[in-house]
Amino acid sequence: MIRAGVLGAGHLGKIHLRLLKESSRYNLVGFYDPDQIRGKEVSQQFGIPYFDNINTLIEACDMVDIVTPTLSHYDCARKAILAGKHVFIEKPVTHTLEEAEALLDLVRENGVQAQVGHVERFNPAFTAVAGQLENPMFIETHRLAEFNPRGTDVPVVLDLMIHDIDIILSVVPAPVKDIQASGVSVISQSPDIANARIVFENGCVANLTASRISLKNMRKSRFFQRDAYVSVDFLERKVEVVRMKDAPQTPGDFDMILQNAEGDRKQIYFENPEIHPNNAILDELESFADAIATGAEPPVTLEQGTRALDVALRVIAAFDNTEHTPQN
Repeated sequence: MIRAGVLGAGHLGKIHLRLLKESSRYNLVGFYDPDQIRGKEVSQQFGIPYFDNINTLIEACDMVDIVTPTLSHYDCARKAILAGKHVFIEKPVTHTLEEAEALLDLVRENGVQAQVGHVERFNPAFTAVAGQLENPMFIETHRLAEFNPRGTDVPVVLDLMIHDIDIILSVVPAPVKDIQASGVSVISQSPDIANARIVFENGCVANLTASRISLKNMRKSRFFQRDAYVSVDFLERKVEVVRMKDAPQTPGDFDMILQNAEGDRKQIYFENPEIHPNNAILDELESFADAIATGAEPPVTLEQGTRALDVALRVIAAFDNTEHTPQN
């Protein structure tokens, strides 16, 4: 079993602690949190050893799970990597792109594994159709959340939209060509509502909307590609797949047939991919255990987490511009 330690005992840290304790892939050594009062309370609540020294915990582990505020991700990960430990880092991977790139160098130099916690990659609705997303050319996402003070220390792009940025980057096989965006601060010091239009070099266009002051929660993405439309509801864990194929010479009474201006006839049909319920956070943690055990590439690499951060920061940089063209 892989000896695991958790850094951070906040809301998400507690979830990681519980799941790692339950997992058959890990031996949970303990956790560290700079707030000793909270640390002792969580230790008592979960029956998990609390370490009041970060270095002592890191030395006792094979894998370090970093669930601290984003500002401290780099320092925590650097300590662990230099100690020769594998690192799982919650999203966004770091506070700055320079920090993420420095971690990439450290991981390569020290020969350890690293994975970034983009949990929506493990959402069963997405995994049910991910293999069917083939070169989508238009993508529309809406990620809306009711107001919660937790997370408002960063722009909504890094809090919410980065989930959809990562999903989009995982299915579009092309570099980013252009970004246009706008963001509005309503109740926080940083933007609470944002919209971004990302254009890729292959012509794909992605339109993303994120809000953390909505009256309802919503996490939906729609993918349009040649002869197919795929809708993913990350919140309800539902999918809808609509496909087209050449219409038969003699359609059935209930066949749905479309004919374009050129006379081409297409039959519309629906697919219902099977969705397997899961705990996405547990799955991502155990997928990292597989990568550590086999030496295989993690499902969400540090490079991918860095690219998602890069695009998210470019969206934020585009808030004050009518057009922003990033370098690739």
